[in-house]
Amino acid sequence: MAVVLVTGCSSGLGRAVALRLARRGERVYATMRHAERGKDLHDEAAAEGLDLEVLELDVTSDESVADAVARVLERDGTVDVVVNNAGIAHLGSVELLPDALMRETFETNVFGPLRLVRAVLPIMRARGSGTVVNVSSCAGRVGGLPIHGSYMASKHALSVLSDSLAGEVKPLGIRVVCIEPGFFRTPIFTKSTVPTDADSPYRTLDEAVVQFMFDGVDGGADTDAVAAAVLDAIDHDDGRIHYLVGDDAEAFVAQDRASTDAELQAFYAEVLGVGSAIPTGA
Repeated sequence: MAVVLVTGCSSGLGRAVALRLARRGERVYATMRHAERGKDLHDEAAAEGLDLEVLELDVTSDESVADAVARVLERDGTVDVVVNNAGIAHLGSVELLPDALMRETFETNVFGPLRLVRAVLPIMRARGSGTVVNVSSCAGRVGGLPIHGSYMASKHALSVLSDSLAGEVKPLGIRVVCIEPGFFRTPIFTKSTVPTDADSPYRTLDEAVVQFMFDGVDGGADTDAVAAAVLDAIDHDDGRIHYLVGDDAEAFVAQDRASTDAELQAFYAEVLGVGSAIPTGA
């Protein structure tokens, strides 16, 4: 039985991962910013007799991360696996997205996993084993889509940090994997800010990207399928750090690798249906 801590479990992928792990007999701490939002998850786990505890953890707070990890250590004495799943996505142009929203994106998507990794690594180093799973996105492997730069930049950062961390801790017996899904059905954009200024010089792109994102999420893979990929990556060490999940993730990364900068911009314009709204010159 492994002791597993999962962030962002109030809904979506985190919830699905926590339940899958608990159903196969792991000791799971399903964490979220507001523990009261975990009542349904707690009740479902209790009804099934699962070894799952809902725990409050705000990844943007040093104190909250330290308190949550201390509670896990008090109960179980160790942490075998961490799944850094909590994330947020605000849409908006590089020029007009408020600084506060950009910072919130990076605090949640980059510094959040960093806080938790720094809290658990001493435990894993002392034992000489452990697994860190960072849930990034295929958006962290391709050139930036307009209006989505904040999220994509944060996921690029997380993916690269995963590479660096993997090289640092592999000699210590610790694995790092980076899960990079395409679209999957999650309420992430219901919690996000989207651009609404009718007078914005980027209005055409704003509207096209918002529609593209909502359509993508609505038609994306089920969270259980992505959760299965997370568990498979935990269980099977084939030497990879990065795990693309979904045909769309594979297709977008392949398109990026096969394209020049100008070709990728033209591809995005075509996908978004905005024509010349994106410059396509060299």
